[in-house]
Amino acid sequence: MLPEFDNTEIAFQYRSDNELKQAKFLFSSMGSPILTKVGLTATKLALTLHLPVKGLIKNTIFRQFCGGETMQEASHTASTLEKYGVKVILDYGVEGKESEADFDKAVPEFIKAIEYAATQKNIPFISLKVTGFARFALLEKIHLNLQLTSSEQKQWTQVQKRIDDICSCAAHNNIMVLIDAEETWISNPVSELADTMMQKYNYNRAIVFNTFQMYSHTTLQFLKDSMEKAKTQGYILGAKLVRGAYMEKERKRAIAMGYTDPIQPDKESTDREYDEAVLYCLQHPDHNWLFIGTHNEKSCLLAATYMQEHNIHANTEKIWFSQLYGMSDNISFNLAHEKYNVAKYLPYGPVQDVIPYLMRRAEENTSVAGQTGRELSLINKELKRRKQ
Repeated sequence: MLPEFDNTEIAFQYRSDNELKQAKFLFSSMGSPILTKVGLTATKLALTLHLPVKGLIKNTIFRQFCGGETMQEASHTASTLEKYGVKVILDYGVEGKESEADFDKAVPEFIKAIEYAATQKNIPFISLKVTGFARFALLEKIHLNLQLTSSEQKQWTQVQKRIDDICSCAAHNNIMVLIDAEETWISNPVSELADTMMQKYNYNRAIVFNTFQMYSHTTLQFLKDSMEKAKTQGYILGAKLVRGAYMEKERKRAIAMGYTDPIQPDKESTDREYDEAVLYCLQHPDHNWLFIGTHNEKSCLLAATYMQEHNIHANTEKIWFSQLYGMSDNISFNLAHEKYNVAKYLPYGPVQDVIPYLMRRAEENTSVAGQTGRELSLINKELKRRKQ
């Protein structure tokens, strides 16, 4: 059966009336660009001045978009979702570190997450950002093919070891690893790391997934080239498809530095190439495992329809749908209700450390046309249904 994304009873079955009302307040606030900008500025200032705002953040935006401050809290949230057939991706949401000590410290946290996930049938994935294990400036230099100093070369070797240690543990425990995409000007080393890990671990099944940001006008061809490379070299491509997360930053940098804007000229172009990428992966099932990461209902319905028309089982382990925790529950829960594989991105970590992630969620909901309005209309529909 195809999912019905307007079914709010299924979409919000795990949310209490109070939780829905809180979500309504939050999305209403994010619907105002001015209010969001003021709120983000005030939050950054309060954190800089060490004002006691952690409790306020934790009980509002953190609660909506994060699973908890610890893995134990996140696992409790995961257990709630599992009751409705929705699995999770554990995402240790700490960002913005720059020291080698911090990078080394992150590795055992991910190993611990993998080993825990291996004991839980509802946690098939973890995700990681390469910038959680490497200095941004180092990745920039490698992207530009600049000569590394001996010290930098040692750092890069250590980065590769950190990622390999995590992927090796994941392969041993049969847990899949999603390597997140980042800014285009560090994309080469990120993709090279992902390719190396896929070549090493993706044989009988996909363990490692690279992320393809379809808002870049070069990504569709890169996806096809990656598929051909995997086919030629005899490994499975793990393909996580997203629209993209850094559009405004990418455009500003291109203008400031005078190079060609890497982003598609309009949303329609991104949507078209995203859907083309989904179909391309579905049409080559022997060479890839597909992770459809999107809040776009049309793209999800396109994939589900193709699967039904081509007799691809909804719960095949090769195809996954995913949305962020706290968003697009109408997609996630209705797909899961029809037995499709669904996994919510579930960030966790200390409140102060996941602030960059939460800032992006607030900005995304403000800037993505129609996203906040759609969330609000569904929440209002469900609250009205519950009163009847």
